[in-house]
Amino acid sequence: MIVATTEQIEGKRITETLGLVRGNTIRARHIGHDVMAGLRNVVGGEVKDYTVMLAQAREEALQRMVEQGEKMGANAIIGARFATSMVMSGAAEMVAYGTAVKLV
Repeated sequence: MIVATTEQIEGKRITETLGLVRGNTIRARHIGHDVMAGLRNVVGGEVKDYTVMLAQAREEALQRMVEQGEKMGANAIIGARFATSMVMSGAAEMVAYGTAVKLV
């Protein structure tokens, strides 16, 4: 499966547009991680626990989007994007979305 942020794939031709595909996950913060994040706010620097958590959330959302595209018979997803939003205090949703297509 080809996943691209562009609307075209170099050297390929879109033969069919199958529609919107998306994947999402919701992740909650861990109280122990919040203590460390609070300390990072004081001294500065990267909050590695949150970096890892967001990277895992992106990968999970991306994989779910790809699975939906495969179920639709796509061999590519174009215009792929990520979005995030807070759904409640301490929890955020990561969404991956794009357009499922067939390429030749």
